[in-house]
Amino acid sequence: MNPTTFRTPLAIAITTAGMALAGTASAQSADLESRLADLEARIAAAEERADAAEQRAEFAEAQAEARLSSDAVEERLAKVERQASGEEGFSFGAYARSGLLLGEDRKSIPGGPYVTPAGSLGGAVGRLGNEGDTYVEGIFNYRTRYDNGARALYRMMLADSVSTSNDWTADESNLNVRQVFAEFSDLPSFTGVFENASIWAGKRFDRDNFDIHWIDSDFVFLAGTGAGIYDMQLADDWTSNLSLYGRSFSDFEIIGSEDPGSTDSLILTSNNYVGNWQFMLSGLSAADNDERDIAAGQTAADSGFHTMVAYHGDSFFGLGEGNFKAALIHGQGLGAEAKVLGADGNLTDDAEATRLGLYGTTYLAPTWRVAPSLLAETSKDRYVQGDEFNWAGLNVRLANEITQNFEMQYEASYQYMDLDQGEGGSAVKGDFGKFTVAPTFKPQVGGFWQRPEIRLFASYTDWDEDLNHFGGSFGEEGFTGGQWSFGVQTEVWF
Repeated sequence: MNPTTFRTPLAIAITTAGMALAGTASAQSADLESRLADLEARIAAAEERADAAEQRAEFAEAQAEARLSSDAVEERLAKVERQASGEEGFSFGAYARSGLLLGEDRKSIPGGPYVTPAGSLGGAVGRLGNEGDTYVEGIFNYRTRYDNGARALYRMMLADSVSTSNDWTADESNLNVRQVFAEFSDLPSFTGVFENASIWAGKRFDRDNFDIHWIDSDFVFLAGTGAGIYDMQLADDWTSNLSLYGRSFSDFEIIGSEDPGSTDSLILTSNNYVGNWQFMLSGLSAADNDERDIAAGQTAADSGFHTMVAYHGDSFFGLGEGNFKAALIHGQGLGAEAKVLGADGNLTDDAEATRLGLYGTTYLAPTWRVAPSLLAETSKDRYVQGDEFNWAGLNVRLANEITQNFEMQYEASYQYMDLDQGEGGSAVKGDFGKFTVAPTFKPQVGGFWQRPEIRLFASYTDWDEDLNHFGGSFGEEGFTGGQWSFGVQTEVWF
């Protein structure tokens, strides 16, 4: 047999077997590569999913941080807004006036809304072109809102008043702390009628005092040192305030003693609001004040009462847009001082007084506004048995808004007086009148309450000669009836 012939089939067989093995190996290799590729693809997909999940987690975390940051920003902005509006944090308010008042001879003259004989009894006249003093109030407030919703207010008020025109007035200064108190409101533990109530203690002006600005007279001025509660909700349309104020009568002469007397005047007041109506009742007491040495045969009051019925209107006496306020007041004993409660210790046991006050504001035309006011009082047995004091004053403030920064103001004031000091005193009767023209500049006109403003003024004042004989308090040298006065004044509040 030919060896070559033998090797050929064997080689073919071996080759075929090798090829088969190689094919099998190749197929296995291809399958392995395919599975490896599939595994790699799954791993890659898993990594992508992990990356996506991580990105989603990071995004969610970023969103949460953003929400937290946004909430913090909103909270901070809200706090800033509360501080800017005076609802929270420190704020400052002020009232000030300062002016020069000269007579026809270019000399300073007495002035002010209480310049008439009835002024000592609370009878004020128009103040426009009638003030030559410098008076300033600075009000410092700090308000806080707590996490539980409660609020707190701390207030301090400084005031000073001088009549000199000098720049340095330390020797004549009347610098005084007029208010210092704390007030708490929105207290979460207060429920029922006290849910919306606030409490306070310290030295203050009562929150609900109201006045006739044009004659610088409060209807009632309730102030002193004490404590109280505001806004008890006794019914759907009925809120009530309760307060106790103390004032001091110091260094008065005691009957049969050379030592000065001193006592506190205490005023317990219930102030009630039903709709637009206000009902106020006060009881007054001053222990040992009846020992005060007053006119012979008279006994000073050591108690009294004071009552007021007022209406706060939201129109001009029902005739048009605007507002008005009206009040009727009656008091006896220590309450016969109708305005500044508890301020006069010289009143007798039998003293009594009745007072009427009202004012309103409205626009007569788009650029003309008017504010009339009336204040009148009758009283008797104030300081001695048989004295009688009757006075009534009408005042009208008129303004014409000419440009955005300039207006003309006019004021006419009239007061009638019939004043009898009783046995051994003066008895006078007569009229007082004043008319003022005041060109006025301000940053923006509009309404009677826009300040600051700078005024020039000229006033003509006249009164009956008989009034010069009232207790030597009127008709001083250099200040007689039928005279002109001139001046300049600024008035500011914010």
